[in-house]
Amino acid sequence: MPAKITLARAFDRIAEAWSPKIIGAVNGMHVKLAKLEGAFEWHSHATEDELFLVVAGRLRMEFREGVRVLEPGDMIVVPHGVEHRPVAEPECQILMVEPASTVNTGQVVTDRTREPEWLLPEDAA
Repeated sequence: MPAKITLARAFDRIAEAWSPKIIGAVNGMHVKLAKLEGAFEWHSHATEDELFLVVAGRLRMEFREGVRVLEPGDMIVVPHGVEHRPVAEPECQILMVEPASTVNTGQVVTDRTREPEWLLPEDAA
């Protein structure tokens, strides 16, 4: 039977900022949760679009041509090829939907590149 996921409880289980956790898969896409704090790196994705939904906090999505500020309940889709930099001050909690092939730092490997891990539902044990 499919698991129920309570977002607040799942976020409580995430300790490290900028380390996305996969909570589901839908037709080749990963549904991920992440805690963000401070500024990430400028990056883009050659072939992957990304959906960001702010669950808590405030996310400033910077683009070379401007900025979009997202509050809880707001979402934005960053098209592939568009350079962007997420900034969260203070901490922000987001839900993302993106192709399973997406690397969080785009085409560049840095010390912030993370291999996403599954965050199993609490009742999966």
